[in-house]
Amino acid sequence: MSDAPDLPEGYEISTDPERIDIARVHEWLSTDAYWAMDRPREQHERAAEASLNFGVYDKASGEQVAYARVVTDHALFAWLCDVYVDPSVRGKGVGTALVGGVREHLRPYGVRRVLLATADAHGVYRKLGFAPLARPDQWMALMFE
Repeated sequence: MSDAPDLPEGYEISTDPERIDIARVHEWLSTDAYWAMDRPREQHERAAEASLNFGVYDKASGEQVAYARVVTDHALFAWLCDVYVDPSVRGKGVGTALVGGVREHLRPYGVRRVLLATADAHGVYRKLGFAPLARPDQWMALMFE
Protein backbone atom coordinates (compact mmCIF):
# COMPACT_ATOMS: atom_id res chain seq x y z
CA MET A 1 0.00 0.00 0.00
CA SER A 2 2.92 2.27 -0.81
CA ASP A 3 1.04 5.15 -2.50
CA ALA A 4 -1.69 5.17 0.13
CA PRO A 5 -1.85 8.20 2.41
CA ASP A 6 -0.14 7.43 5.68
CA LEU A 7 -2.25 6.34 8.59
CA PRO A 8 -1.82 8.38 11.73
CA GLU A 9 0.73 6.95 14.17
CA GLY A 10 -0.65 4.04 16.14
CA TYR A 11 -3.10 2.66 13.54
CA GLU A 12 -2.90 -0.16 11.01
CA ILE A 13 -4.99 -1.42 8.07
CA SER A 14 -5.79 -5.10 7.62
CA THR A 15 -7.83 -7.19 5.22
CA ASP A 16 -7.84 -10.17 7.58
CA PRO A 17 -11.52 -11.18 7.80
CA GLU A 18 -10.93 -12.70 11.25
CA ARG A 19 -10.12 -9.24 12.65
CA ILE A 20 -13.36 -7.58 11.53
CA ASP A 21 -15.56 -6.81 14.54
CA ILE A 22 -18.79 -7.66 12.71
CA ALA A 23 -21.00 -6.64 15.63
CA ARG A 24 -19.33 -3.23 15.92
CA VAL A 25 -19.44 -2.63 12.17
CA HIS A 26 -23.10 -3.59 12.02
CA GLU A 27 -23.87 -1.23 14.92
CA TRP A 28 -22.03 1.63 13.19
CA LEU A 29 -23.75 1.12 9.86
CA SER A 30 -27.26 0.29 11.02
CA THR A 31 -27.50 3.17 13.49
CA ASP A 32 -25.28 5.94 12.11
CA ALA A 33 -24.79 5.51 8.34
CA TYR A 34 -27.52 7.12 6.21
CA TRP A 35 -27.18 4.46 3.51
CA ALA A 36 -27.53 1.49 5.86
CA MET A 37 -29.93 2.60 8.58
CA ASP A 38 -31.80 -0.36 10.04
CA ARG A 39 -29.86 -2.87 7.92
CA PRO A 40 -30.51 -6.31 9.45
CA ARG A 41 -27.46 -7.97 11.01
CA GLU A 42 -27.92 -11.17 8.98
CA GLN A 43 -27.96 -9.16 5.74
CA HIS A 44 -24.81 -7.31 6.72
CA GLU A 45 -23.06 -10.56 7.60
CA ARG A 46 -23.90 -12.05 4.17
CA ALA A 47 -22.65 -8.91 2.45
CA ALA A 48 -19.40 -8.95 4.41
CA GLU A 49 -18.80 -12.65 3.74
CA ALA A 50 -19.05 -12.04 -0.02
CA SER A 51 -16.80 -8.97 0.03
CA LEU A 52 -13.22 -7.88 0.53
CA ASN A 53 -13.25 -6.22 3.97
CA PHE A 54 -10.82 -3.61 5.28
CA GLY A 55 -10.44 -2.63 8.90
CA VAL A 56 -8.38 0.04 10.59
CA TYR A 57 -7.23 -0.88 14.08
CA ASP A 58 -5.69 0.89 17.03
CA LYS A 59 -2.35 -0.87 17.44
CA ALA A 60 -2.29 -0.49 21.22
CA SER A 61 -5.77 -1.84 21.98
CA GLY A 62 -6.55 -3.83 18.83
CA GLU A 63 -9.90 -2.01 18.69
CA GLN A 64 -11.38 -1.53 15.23
CA VAL A 65 -11.87 2.18 14.43
CA ALA A 66 -12.86 2.14 10.75
CA TYR A 67 -14.24 -0.15 8.06
CA ALA A 68 -14.65 -0.37 4.30
CA ARG A 69 -16.07 -3.09 2.10
CA VAL A 70 -15.29 -3.80 -1.56
CA VAL A 71 -17.38 -5.91 -3.92
CA THR A 72 -15.05 -6.97 -6.72
CA ASP A 73 -14.20 -9.62 -9.29
CA HIS A 74 -10.47 -8.92 -8.63
CA ALA A 75 -9.96 -8.37 -12.35
CA LEU A 76 -12.01 -5.58 -13.91
CA PHE A 77 -14.41 -3.94 -11.50
CA ALA A 78 -14.80 -2.94 -7.86
CA TRP A 79 -17.46 -1.14 -5.86
CA LEU A 80 -16.27 0.59 -2.70
CA CYS A 81 -19.01 0.76 -0.08
CA ASP A 82 -19.80 0.89 3.61
CA VAL A 83 -16.89 3.20 4.39
CA TYR A 84 -17.23 4.22 8.03
CA VAL A 85 -14.90 5.89 10.53
CA ASP A 86 -15.70 5.85 14.23
CA PRO A 87 -16.56 9.38 15.43
CA SER A 88 -13.75 9.21 18.01
CA VAL A 89 -11.07 9.22 15.28
CA ARG A 90 -12.69 11.36 12.60
CA GLY A 91 -10.61 14.29 11.41
CA LYS A 92 -7.30 12.46 11.96
CA GLY A 93 -6.86 11.20 8.39
CA VAL A 94 -7.94 7.64 9.16
CA GLY A 95 -10.69 7.59 6.50
CA THR A 96 -8.49 9.10 3.79
CA ALA A 97 -5.73 6.60 4.57
CA LEU A 98 -8.24 3.74 4.57
CA VAL A 99 -9.62 4.61 1.14
CA GLY A 100 -6.08 5.14 -0.18
CA GLY A 101 -5.17 1.72 1.18
CA VAL A 102 -8.15 0.18 -0.59
CA ARG A 103 -7.10 1.86 -3.84
CA GLU A 104 -3.54 0.55 -3.57
CA HIS A 105 -4.70 -2.93 -2.59
CA LEU A 106 -6.81 -3.13 -5.77
CA ARG A 107 -4.18 -1.65 -8.12
CA PRO A 108 -2.15 -4.86 -8.71
CA TYR A 109 -5.25 -6.75 -9.83
CA GLY A 110 -5.59 -4.50 -12.88
CA VAL A 111 -9.06 -3.36 -11.82
CA ARG A 112 -10.04 -0.69 -14.33
CA ARG A 113 -12.92 0.94 -12.50
CA VAL A 114 -13.73 1.49 -8.84
CA LEU A 115 -17.16 2.99 -8.24
CA LEU A 116 -18.68 4.41 -5.11
CA ALA A 117 -21.68 6.48 -4.12
CA THR A 118 -21.60 9.25 -1.54
CA ALA A 119 -23.94 12.01 -0.51
CA ASP A 120 -21.49 14.00 1.56
CA ALA A 121 -17.82 13.01 1.22
CA HIS A 122 -16.94 14.05 -2.32
CA GLY A 123 -13.92 16.05 -1.14
CA VAL A 124 -12.36 13.09 0.63
CA TYR A 125 -12.70 10.84 -2.40
CA ARG A 126 -11.63 13.53 -4.87
CA LYS A 127 -8.27 13.81 -3.05
CA LEU A 128 -7.73 10.13 -3.83
CA GLY A 129 -8.47 10.36 -7.56
CA PHE A 130 -12.22 9.72 -7.65
CA ALA A 131 -14.28 11.90 -9.99
CA PRO A 132 -17.93 12.16 -11.00
CA LEU A 133 -18.95 9.79 -13.77
CA ALA A 134 -17.92 11.23 -17.11
CA ARG A 135 -21.00 9.76 -18.81
CA PRO A 136 -23.68 9.23 -16.16
CA ASP A 137 -26.24 8.87 -18.96
CA GLN A 138 -24.65 5.50 -19.80
CA TRP A 139 -25.26 4.04 -16.33
CA MET A 140 -28.44 2.42 -15.15
CA ALA A 141 -29.61 0.78 -11.94
CA LEU A 142 -32.17 -1.86 -11.09
CA MET A 143 -33.70 -1.07 -7.72
CA PHE A 144 -35.71 -3.60 -5.72
CA GLU A 145 -38.02 -1.99 -3.21
